[in-house]
Amino acid sequence: MKLDCIIIDDEPLARDGLRDYVKKVSLLQLVGEFKNAIEAKAFIEEHPVDLMFLDINMPKINGLNFVRSLEEPPKVIFTTAYREFATESYDLDGIDYLLKPISFERFFKAVNKVLELLQPNIEEGTRDHFFVKVDGTIKRVLNSEVLYIEGMKDYIKIYLANGSTLITLLSLKQMELALPEGFIRVHRSFIVSLRKVGEISGNVLKIAGSDVPMAPNLRAEVMQKVLGDNYLKRN
Repeated sequence: MKLDCIIIDDEPLARDGLRDYVKKVSLLQLVGEFKNAIEAKAFIEEHPVDLMFLDINMPKINGLNFVRSLEEPPKVIFTTAYREFATESYDLDGIDYLLKPISFERFFKAVNKVLELLQPNIEEGTRDHFFVKVDGTIKRVLNSEVLYIEGMKDYIKIYLANGSTLITLLSLKQMELALPEGFIRVHRSFIVSLRKVGEISGNVLKIAGSDVPMAPNLRAEVMQKVLGDNYLKRN
């Protein structure tokens, strides 16, 4: 499932930039662009949306007054060149406040806040599996199939035993909290399945032909968890 969104900005270049950013996020679907709030309001009354990227300083009706005019406004990410409206925007329950020029990294961070509020990526599962959203589809993932998980800023990549990978908008910390026993954080960017560790060489864990780094400060805890009582020392 995708989130329907609209862009409201009187500047053509600003709309162009936001449109390009929306295209890069698979869970967003752009359903309309408007150069003023009057056009946008007419559209929203006929086509409810999940999210709007809303400029504040516009002719006729500014963005703040536009939100006030809506009985049940969608989630809002304000986009503006003016810092002075920040406090007022948060009073209107704005999800985020983006100052122009807007970088994709900052845009993506704001969108991720909306995704977490509207559609949490991790759905509750049982002890042997969990559900994760991938490209708008909820997928069932067996714990036994997970080799390791790599964190990449605002999203993660899950490596599976069949050689495939799953990428989802989620932080590694959120994934760590959702996983059951049997998984451990071994590095700021990696979580591994304890049962899938085949070898340990220095600060590297060998998992199904891949090398996963182990942080030196976590080595003692990881070694204890991985080896446990099955570690046979040579006398």
